[in-house]
Amino acid sequence: MKIDCVWEHNGDDTLLHAANLPGAYTRGPSLEAALEKMPAEAAAYLRWRGGEVPGSLEVEVVQDAPCSLQVADADSDVLFLSEREPLSRQEYAELKRLALKSAGDFLLLYSSVPCKSASAAPPRPTFYGQTPATAREMYRHTKNVNSYYFGEIGVRADNQGSILDCRRRGFEQLEQLPDLLSNRVFEGSYGESWTLRKLLRRFIWHDRIHGKALYRMAARVFGETSVANPFCS
Repeated sequence: MKIDCVWEHNGDDTLLHAANLPGAYTRGPSLEAALEKMPAEAAAYLRWRGGEVPGSLEVEVVQDAPCSLQVADADSDVLFLSEREPLSRQEYAELKRLALKSAGDFLLLYSSVPCKSASAAPPRPTFYGQTPATAREMYRHTKNVNSYYFGEIGVRADNQGSILDCRRRGFEQLEQLPDLLSNRVFEGSYGESWTLRKLLRRFIWHDRIHGKALYRMAARVFGETSVANPFCS
């Protein structure tokens, strides 16, 4: 299987996205470091998605996307070339399924953490403030991008209820748009370009970043067998 990767980078600091595995990513201080991690990330993603892992995973960079953001902290604004293409009804249904599965899996992981206020390390400063350090902070941060992400493509949404509840309601509002599958490009906040494809990928990506961090933290504090591992970390 060939993994088509988008190389988003600030100098050498690298955020490598698997364009044909929406939401899969690796990071590293160089492209080489991130490339080395990608086969393991792709295998974990395929297990999470419910598919078989092929015996061979070949990685190829198909888009070079330099940027000025702090990608070392997972800041990203890239729009993949492939994310400008219209969607079929079948593609949309599958990407929506994964975005809802991702939200549900994050909720499952969070619910399994015995103490929501425990932490394995103090927060550190990033471009968006202090990193979430406890399970409760990680969950709140991950859930509360809901209204922001949907809003970037003109959909009114909220952050009320669980991460799965508010994401479902956002999709209900989204599906009222008459030209949903045309995948038009929106100019969102901070000059960032968005499409429906990007929205779907960003939800999965953001859940995955913080889901893996939450699992690592909880496993250190409570032990690997004490918390759920739905993202196959």
